[in-house]
Amino acid sequence: MTRKCLLNCLKKCRVFLWVRNQKNLIIHGDNLEALKALVPFYKGKVKCIYIDPPYNTGNEEWVYNDRVNSPKIKQWLGSVVGGDSEDLTRHDKWLCMMYPRLKLLRDLLREDGVIFVSIDDNEVHNLKNILSEIFGDKNFVGELVVVRAEGGGLAKQYIKGHDYLLVYARSISNFKPLRREKEIRGKIITKNGKQFWLEEDWLRKEFGKYGTLLYEDIEKVKGKAKKQEIDEGLKNGEYQLVEKKKGQHIVVRLRSVEEDGSKFYSVLKHLSAEGKEDLAKLGMKDAFDFPKPVSLLEFLIRGATASSKNEEDIILDSFGGSGTTAQATLNLNKKDGGNRKFILVEMEDKVAKDITAERIKRAIKINDYKDGFEYCELAKSLFNEKGQINEQCSYSELATYIYFTETQTNVEKKIIKAPYIGDKRGVSYYLIYEGRDKNDLTRATLTKLKIKRPAVVYADRCLVDEDELREKGIVFKQIPYEIKVY
Repeated sequence: MTRKCLLNCLKKCRVFLWVRNQKNLIIHGDNLEALKALVPFYKGKVKCIYIDPPYNTGNEEWVYNDRVNSPKIKQWLGSVVGGDSEDLTRHDKWLCMMYPRLKLLRDLLREDGVIFVSIDDNEVHNLKNILSEIFGDKNFVGELVVVRAEGGGLAKQYIKGHDYLLVYARSISNFKPLRREKEIRGKIITKNGKQFWLEEDWLRKEFGKYGTLLYEDIEKVKGKAKKQEIDEGLKNGEYQLVEKKKGQHIVVRLRSVEEDGSKFYSVLKHLSAEGKEDLAKLGMKDAFDFPKPVSLLEFLIRGATASSKNEEDIILDSFGGSGTTAQATLNLNKKDGGNRKFILVEMEDKVAKDITAERIKRAIKINDYKDGFEYCELAKSLFNEKGQINEQCSYSELATYIYFTETQTNVEKKIIKAPYIGDKRGVSYYLIYEGRDKNDLTRATLTKLKIKRPAVVYADRCLVDEDELREKGIVFKQIPYEIKVY
């Protein structure tokens, strides 16, 4: 299906290097509204989420703009969030901003999906609390430390050169451990149907200048004690002999390729300066403050996703910023032939158009990526802050929404001829809608519609007997005037 219309919540879509089945998106708009618009399309389908929200340091001056009903929170609208001494509700505002977004992100994740959240020590404790509440303590994967500076900036009591990454699974029982690229310590050999490392570094360390010393020569060079130690290791399975030439053997550790050597370390080193260099290579030096390094996002995405060409793992970043997540996704696809797709959301006008989208256009051109993307503006929401359908909602907007919730595909506007919406897999869909609570399904309506059967008909009330509907092959459903509110 195309992405030229997401429920009519996305408009003004401009396509860059369109290819068949393209699904990469950069969405310009408030990420809370964008996530709500994405839910009907992508609920339970996103494999990996990375977000880099405001750290709430007191120096960012971010603005709280969410639509809310609470009189207390309404007082915050449009106000700049300052530091502790000038804004005693700073942490409350940050939590109120993050909570509904994290709820939506959880809904979007696949059962085997994972979310990474970058943060520093201003909010790491609060963030972990709400992530544990939303995702569940049992789904906590780990807290990673990211070294971002060799020297670091001055904090009150120490030189600060690191941030954190909190990692949660959607469902730990379906989650596969995060994997990094295997660290090749030497040649991989196969023995008795299993693969083992030929750990040359270990051999050099053990035997010094002799390198890959033959087992038959160990006693001569290293002495009887070393020979006895290795013989004992051969008995208990710590070492094994591998034939090099007929009658000659070398000693290797019995280390399976599948051992923990490919699991994540808890400390990652990806310097902030690398992020600046990534942009400079695209001719965008100093275009963005504190961009994340492409290498960090590649590392996280590779660890969480498959590289199979047959799998379309979706990567989502709802605080899109400079577009690092998108470029990292395209990089990995080029390196391993994968078919990952990205969705980025960025709120700020200048950033979304002049940095996020511009960066990916340049990266596509310079690096000869096979994929393009769609740039979309967020239109008005189909549902208001109470989860109720907007009074200004048009027939085609509501029809498009209903069609997608039924079929998981989009419908072209030109096909919709009220009350007919469209067909899918032999079923016809209809919507009787002339304004809220004014829509009845009657026998007269059925006669007038000349409904193709089987059919699903949406209205406010049904005045036709269930047996008659069943006989005619019709299923009645009420118009969804409300959705789940976060």
